[in-house]
Amino acid sequence: MDKNNNNVGTCTTDYSFPNLGMYQLDVTLKNGSNLAARDRGGTSDPYVKFKIGGKEVFRSKTIHKNLNPVWDEKVCLFIDSIKEPLYVKVFDYDFGLQDDFMGSAFLDLTTVELNSSKDVALELRDPQHSDHKLGTIHLAVSLSIKDNVCIDSPLSILKSTEQNTIIKKNWKRSSKFQTQSLKLSDLHRRSQVSRGIVSITLIEGQELKAMDANGLSDPYVKFRLGHQKYKSKTLPKTLNPQWREQIDMHIFEEQGGVIEITVWDKDAGKRDDFIGRCHVDLSTLSKEQTHKLKLKLEEGEGWLVLLVTLTASAAIAVSDTVGCLEDQNEREAIFRRYSLMRSLTNLDDVGFVQVKIVRAEGLMAADVTGKSDPFCVVEVNNDRLMTQTVYKNLNPEWNKVFSFNIKDIHSVLEVTVYDEDRDRSADFLGKVAVPLLSIQNGEQKAYVLKNKQLTGPTKGVIYLEVDVIFNAVKACLGSLVPKEQKYIEDEPRLSKQLLLRNFIRMKRCAMVLVNAAYYINSCFDWDSPQRSLAAFLIFLLVVWNFELYMIPLALLLLLAWNYFLIISGKDTRAHDTVVEDMLEDEEEEDDKDDKDCEKKGFMNKLYAIQEVCVSVQNVLDEVASIAERIKNTFNWTVPFLTWLAIIALCLLTAVLYFIPLRYIVLVWGINKFTKKIRNPYMIDNNEILDFLSRVPSDMQVVQFHELKPDARDSPSKRKKNNLG
Repeated sequence: MDKNNNNVGTCTTDYSFPNLGMYQLDVTLKNGSNLAARDRGGTSDPYVKFKIGGKEVFRSKTIHKNLNPVWDEKVCLFIDSIKEPLYVKVFDYDFGLQDDFMGSAFLDLTTVELNSSKDVALELRDPQHSDHKLGTIHLAVSLSIKDNVCIDSPLSILKSTEQNTIIKKNWKRSSKFQTQSLKLSDLHRRSQVSRGIVSITLIEGQELKAMDANGLSDPYVKFRLGHQKYKSKTLPKTLNPQWREQIDMHIFEEQGGVIEITVWDKDAGKRDDFIGRCHVDLSTLSKEQTHKLKLKLEEGEGWLVLLVTLTASAAIAVSDTVGCLEDQNEREAIFRRYSLMRSLTNLDDVGFVQVKIVRAEGLMAADVTGKSDPFCVVEVNNDRLMTQTVYKNLNPEWNKVFSFNIKDIHSVLEVTVYDEDRDRSADFLGKVAVPLLSIQNGEQKAYVLKNKQLTGPTKGVIYLEVDVIFNAVKACLGSLVPKEQKYIEDEPRLSKQLLLRNFIRMKRCAMVLVNAAYYINSCFDWDSPQRSLAAFLIFLLVVWNFELYMIPLALLLLLAWNYFLIISGKDTRAHDTVVEDMLEDEEEEDDKDDKDCEKKGFMNKLYAIQEVCVSVQNVLDEVASIAERIKNTFNWTVPFLTWLAIIALCLLTAVLYFIPLRYIVLVWGINKFTKKIRNPYMIDNNEILDFLSRVPSDMQVVQFHELKPDARDSPSKRKKNNLG
């Protein structure tokens, strides 16, 4: 190490340089034999986990209904020391339940010779019943001194030159090595560089197996590509479901990988039934071409019809300190790419966002030493990237630059700070959510970290520098198509506080209509003669001269009136403290649920009733959200969307004024009747609802509200660097 780091600089302490990341461990998970049966049918659905030093570094795919599975998966790991054994654990996958333990074994890495491959057969045991034999796992293992990072491994993120630079920088920064350093165990994280995108359209199922007593099924489909997962909606009582759902997934493997697809029958109150499975090997599909696939379900009956398209994309990228916008040539190329002259090319490529995670200050101490090991997770829709971990520091500096392609300008940038723990899951330290449309380019800004519900502050401030470049025409057109769904979402659960919150929101929306009805009725009752007389004259004038185009014209006047109130300083939009208080109460309940998640209570026995209650609370949430979004459209909560609504209403007014209504209805009907004939695989959508889905509800307004940083909480008062 001394030879290789002569230019590190002098070190005033007596610490010797640690032997960090000096070994490259290549493991091939071949197969298992005579594994334990954990399912009622006498089989199992096994998968394997590798752990080193208490940290999970690999998880294999699941092989369904097989006690002698063949995986043939390779992984390249980088380890600090061979004194830590490789811990191998095998589990049986159970959908919706806790996975069953199938045995474990240790591989002593000191017994592996350097620069040679070794076949290993590990006997699986149960630590509580060591005399029970649970089968064998077969591996091929090779160990070598690390010279270069294995670029082909999906677990590699940094290149060796980057590692040396970062280590040198940290040694220079501190006189004590352990105060702040970047451990090379970060290499165990998953690859963050996308090699392309696979677009999947789930069209339909045909002749599925009947799983219910009525001779039908309630099917849904689950997709898995690596660690990305997606679950379709459930269609009740059908053997030939029509889903018409579209998703995009990132490809991280050079060969494309394999999409695992399983079909399930939804059952209330008991475990869902397995209907069948199939897979798509992406390495066999040509790129930049749409493939129609009709897949036979294995271990079941029926077919799935899919449309699959592979596209090469640089949708996400990671760099240190300097982003691509710093280069003048690249910056000009990006501006040309999203110029108005190219508004009708590649409509899915709406824009580009570059995020620089600069530093954080005054973070919460999560460890018993009074320090934390913070790292950041950056998310835009389903794109998710991570920074390195800065160890034992409450004021970390990351200086990491991430770039994403934008498909929806109404997306929200989410940055979450975690504390890395060696032997358990990471601790939450804080989070911020920033709508892309609210970002000011080139400005380094301090954001107060919030709690999990994004309703109130937690300890610490994070400094971000964000640039957003987008095409306005593509952004407008993209506002009228279905919104991208999250691949992994929390399963809806019954919450007394959530149900009460949604009921109060519905009540507030309903009271607006009730109060309007009371006001109109008071005009009929002549409670105020002046008001009733004015209303009567307006009624006569409007009814006598009414034309259909006056409806959108009246909405335009309402928008103009609200805009006048805002610019004149008479804005009636108040901070919604009622919703905020409800969200904070819900967070307290969530914390209690997290602590008691392993306790099975009475509600578990009433699963069917719970499912009905969940459906009720979700319907209340949807109806209340639509009403709030309509209100927020007219309140200019998101000016971009309000201007888009004004343009649409102006066009509608002109169309209704110049074109007879029967012609408009005729064109609408012809379009509706011939839509499926012109494009049989078109995904149905409602442009108005898609537009409203981009307008934030009152809950989201509270969550996206930016808190003002308190200067007293900042350990340093450094001046912000405004590059704008």
